[in-house]
Amino acid sequence: MTAPARILVRLPTWVGDAVMATPALRALRRAHPGAEIVAEGRPILGDLLDGLASFDAFLPDDGGSALSRRRRLAGRRFDLAVLLPDSVRSALAPFLARIPERVGYGRDPLRRALLSVALPPPRANGRRLPIPMIERYLAITRRVGCEDAGDHLELSVSPESAERVDEGLARCGVGPGDALLVVTPGAGFGPSKLWPAEHYAKACDAIARKHGLRPVLAPAPDEAGIAARIAALAEVRPVSVSEMGGPFGLAELKALIARARLVLSNDTGPRHIAVALDRPVVVLMGPTDPRHTASHLEAQRVLREPVPCSPCQRPTCPIDHRCMRGIGPERAVAAAAELLSGA
Repeated sequence: MTAPARILVRLPTWVGDAVMATPALRALRRAHPGAEIVAEGRPILGDLLDGLASFDAFLPDDGGSALSRRRRLAGRRFDLAVLLPDSVRSALAPFLARIPERVGYGRDPLRRALLSVALPPPRANGRRLPIPMIERYLAITRRVGCEDAGDHLELSVSPESAERVDEGLARCGVGPGDALLVVTPGAGFGPSKLWPAEHYAKACDAIARKHGLRPVLAPAPDEAGIAARIAALAEVRPVSVSEMGGPFGLAELKALIARARLVLSNDTGPRHIAVALDRPVVVLMGPTDPRHTASHLEAQRVLREPVPCSPCQRPTCPIDHRCMRGIGPERAVAAAAELLSGA
């Protein structure tokens, strides 16, 4: 393959997956230091990955038609499209834009027809094999001749977002020397990933008292109700980002997590933000397969309940949500103590 001058990287949809794609972006940059690398994805991913040196520009995908996306891509005259998601939609516009090299996984006949190089999905005994997403994405960049540049996750926190977070916390009576327990209780995937509010409240109370941490609830804007239920049940009053004033998006979430002494999270994007920013994190995991995220576990404690129906990969539990309800708050408290003691 001729060295490309302009590379399109289609990012994964989910925040956590996009963080786990940063080693692949870094491999591309090291292999092609002089190329223009453009990352394309949901608009919020621009704030998530802002400040990284592994790409030159971010192209937001507003969810428009394949034809409108084709026009945007065709005007940039890309030589190579690295397609990290498996969907047909992610591959259709690069095909229509006649990008010569289009590389990704070919999970079905239509997807394979849209690619110039189709990698077979990992399989064992005729079934799809769940592997860590970091490795899954690096296999694509290796296929286009890029050696790995490490598998560590990376994100950047801007001084401006750090200042906004510090000012917002100060309005809530949180000083620069206060140690924080950052709690991210939501899940864009669906309610099956949610740890019960009463469990969160009990765990926050115990961790705050035992370790002297200030709990800070950081839900997404559409998850304020979850934070309100936790706050109503907690005995140690938590701070909520809704009280901090000003906008609170992924740029601010990164800055808040960077200040955390410990993060308590469902198995969602903030978990991987914490790993990328070298913050210890207790993870409550139920319906998803842990093999997809089995990387960099040294500063993580992943808590699961061994129930026969997990992992089901369903956004909504059709029965009694036993995989999450069965993880008692005392387990999170014990995991927090391990991480905070350096065990």
